[in-house]
Amino acid sequence: MKHIAIAALMAGSALTATPVLAAPAGVSKVPGGVVVTPASGPSDRVEVTLHGDGIFHVVAHPRGLSVPEQNASLMAPNPPQAGAYTVSEAAGSVTIRAVRASAVIDKKTGQVRFLDAAGKPMLAESAPTAFTATKADGTPYVTVSQQFNRGTDEGLYGLGQHQQAVMDYNGQDVQLAQHNMDIGLPFLVSTRNYGLLWDNESITRFGNPAPYKLVGDTGGMTVTSGGKPGFTAQYFLDGKEVVNRQEATIDYQFLDDQAKWPEAAKARTEASSQGQNTAGNAVQTQAVVWNGDLQPDKTGVHKFQLYGSSYYKVYVDGKLVLDRWRQNWNPWYADFDVPMVAGKPVHLKIEWDPNAGYMALLHNDPLPEADRHSVWFTSDVARDKDYWFVAAKDMDGVVAGYRQLTGKAEMMPKWVYGFWQSRQRYDTQAELLNVVSEYRKRDYPLDNIVLDWRYWKDDSWGSHEFDKSRFPDAAAMVKQVHDEHAEIMISVWPKFYPTTDNFKELDAAGAIFHGNLRQGNKDWVGEGFLNTFYDPYSAKGREIFWKQIEDRLGKKGFDAWWADASEPDMHSNLSITKRIDTMGPTAIGPAAEFFNSFPLENARAFYEGWSRFKPDVRPFLLTRSGFGGLQRYGAAVWSGDVATRWYDLHAQISAGVNTAMSGLPNWTHDIGGFSVEPRFAEATPKPEDLAEWRELNLRWFQFGAFSPIFRSHGEQPWREIYEIAPEGSPMRASMVWYDKLRYRLMPYIYTLGADAYEKDGSIMRGLVMDFPQDARARTINDEYLFGKAFLVAPVSTYKARERSVWLPGKGVTWYDFESGKTYAGGQDVTVAAPAERMPLFVRAGSIVPMGPVMQYTDEKPEAPVTLVVYTGASGATSLYEDDGRSEGYKSGAFSRMPIVYDDATGTVTLGARLGKGYAGMPATRTVRVKWLRPGQSVAEETSFDTEAVWNGQSLTIRRPAK
Repeated sequence: MKHIAIAALMAGSALTATPVLAAPAGVSKVPGGVVVTPASGPSDRVEVTLHGDGIFHVVAHPRGLSVPEQNASLMAPNPPQAGAYTVSEAAGSVTIRAVRASAVIDKKTGQVRFLDAAGKPMLAESAPTAFTATKADGTPYVTVSQQFNRGTDEGLYGLGQHQQAVMDYNGQDVQLAQHNMDIGLPFLVSTRNYGLLWDNESITRFGNPAPYKLVGDTGGMTVTSGGKPGFTAQYFLDGKEVVNRQEATIDYQFLDDQAKWPEAAKARTEASSQGQNTAGNAVQTQAVVWNGDLQPDKTGVHKFQLYGSSYYKVYVDGKLVLDRWRQNWNPWYADFDVPMVAGKPVHLKIEWDPNAGYMALLHNDPLPEADRHSVWFTSDVARDKDYWFVAAKDMDGVVAGYRQLTGKAEMMPKWVYGFWQSRQRYDTQAELLNVVSEYRKRDYPLDNIVLDWRYWKDDSWGSHEFDKSRFPDAAAMVKQVHDEHAEIMISVWPKFYPTTDNFKELDAAGAIFHGNLRQGNKDWVGEGFLNTFYDPYSAKGREIFWKQIEDRLGKKGFDAWWADASEPDMHSNLSITKRIDTMGPTAIGPAAEFFNSFPLENARAFYEGWSRFKPDVRPFLLTRSGFGGLQRYGAAVWSGDVATRWYDLHAQISAGVNTAMSGLPNWTHDIGGFSVEPRFAEATPKPEDLAEWRELNLRWFQFGAFSPIFRSHGEQPWREIYEIAPEGSPMRASMVWYDKLRYRLMPYIYTLGADAYEKDGSIMRGLVMDFPQDARARTINDEYLFGKAFLVAPVSTYKARERSVWLPGKGVTWYDFESGKTYAGGQDVTVAAPAERMPLFVRAGSIVPMGPVMQYTDEKPEAPVTLVVYTGASGATSLYEDDGRSEGYKSGAFSRMPIVYDDATGTVTLGARLGKGYAGMPATRTVRVKWLRPGQSVAEETSFDTEAVWNGQSLTIRRPAK
């Protein structure tokens, strides 16, 4: 177990390197398990302990290397105590046997393998651990790498949120390093029904342990062009070639790399209103073309990454493999694979419209197939090898085990599951209030309005003080929003200008990072200001940070918090080395060691602070980044500042599913994408561009309605329904239809939210979770389940009016939600996808609780609930209700109605109430039932066949005779 004193962590005491003396080979018992001291191998001490009845913790100390002592786990600070287990020894191994799994430790090498309850292999260390000496802030550490299940064919999911449109990570490389759009969370879920939580907070790689390197700097691969080494690079201004030179690599990846730009190719620029940390927008048109012949020394599939922004295209042997756009202040990776033969050149061409953007071409050599298809974690900075193995009977059980280990997913307030409106940004109090009024006037359902950044004066970021010229009375603003039955969330960054009194208070407590100030980085607001972030690893820092928020914002009545830039993103486009310098040292150790966990500790500050401030009101935080255990702090995550492109819409689907399978059930995205492609942002866009912009937003809105959190946000053009969709248009009608459908489905959706807490469930589900034996379900990256009833198939292709949908599960019947037509599972079907509707299916046997259209989630607490039964199979579900706001649910203040449908008899049985009830609970519930047969639908109106009154006692409702 990690055991350094909590008091030392709180005080930020120095951690000294302690040499470990060699111990004789042997086995000794410790509480919950054993310690093995191998006679040989990379580890001189391997501790394996049981937690619960199927969670094992493995900690291995590097032999002969001096490292700091083990520290307390941030992800799993309160693991469960050991359940029943036995320890037995054989000639070469020792086994810890528990209810759900066994751990077998090789006494000679210290390698560990895990078996299920029947003795079937689940996870095994495939090779000795690789420890390599390194340093962080001058202190000795190790880089640690461990491979498992070499040559595996299992499906692998989780790892946080990533933007490469990959569902199954078997065979993929994933870097876990927090970024604006990427959430690194080192938890993996397998179709073998285990989870692996790699307990390390530093930059970590899943897959190939070698970092990607610049093409031309990768050793075995050579680049030539025109018979000369390197790429031929042609630079153009206004269409005229101004520079032609050979370049060994393509490397404009970070801010410092812009100095490499040839002087003759520099364009005149003008300041950019949103061009964070760039020189601005080019007045002259720029273009760069690279050509090169890549000749590898290894045969196999070579993996490439194009890190870029603005418009670019990549061609391999004349074939277009990438065509992307990204905003310049937020470049990111695009992956592509190229099968190559040793000694045989492949021609690569890149066309780029840089506009003061960023670009780099990176590569990794092929791995042997068995290594490529393995579970492999490598972390840059570690004290030891440290991971948790979670065994279960299915993938839902694995997620439940993860939450048993790292913390329950706190329940969200009910309003969180309604519709949110936001924009970048409401510039005045009047603007924000007008939006709420417009939604209410038009009867468009709305639950939350969001006040984004810059409500303060430009020179006082971090003051939490409103600019009175634009927000004359923030408390009155909040009251008016509440009077119109909506909530208001406000953006609070962990960022401070050194001129503010809040900065000075935090600095006096030693809870401010100074690296960004030392580097002299100024932000993009007005003239640009020096700035930095606070240290959330400091207990005193968290306390002060929250108290400042409470005093200046919380007491004005704001309902929820938006933790932007929580990676932390202090200054975009810095190299990793410079990023580390900006964010440490932390109160508990070097920034390099704790690189990924800032968002966890920042969320903790909000949660603990709110819990003291309003102990019986559910806290809610939306944070741009996350880490293992975030769910215990009442937090949701979103996918960052994604671009307004069809690819980005497509990539959100797998991003959301894998976030859920990482144990974080509440996830959202900016409907329409945050950063607007230039052709869409013109004052008068071309008709064809305007048509595409509107269709992209409509398709994204449809997806949003079936996301855990339904939230519209982005840069101009504004995203309010009445702004983006013309009056009387089919687009407007469709958006309003989906908004209202969300509220009709609120009984179903809120029950899913409750199940995420009470049953450790997932709202957004990979097809593989319910159909693990379906090979197609493992890899499909553009469909998902919304709860267990709905299969959602978003449309992410412009002008598509039909799409192919894989319906999983042989023997399962699926209803088309719109038409009621039924389909057999286990096949591809091509279905209609008119612009106004997204393909949506419901599994036979589902019981979907529905209600009336409401303008906000708690408008009609006594309204009848309709149980829509999709006949053709038996099924069971429940209906959960509570007061929607308090913490009473934790002590039983709720009502859960068990519901069972018997298809043979057509009866619906309502069980006796579970829970103690809650304040304001109706004494009885009118329950209506609609039995749907093939060809019937409730898409337009929730009709019913019969109704009854449920008083909390068991009740059977019979289907009326035909």
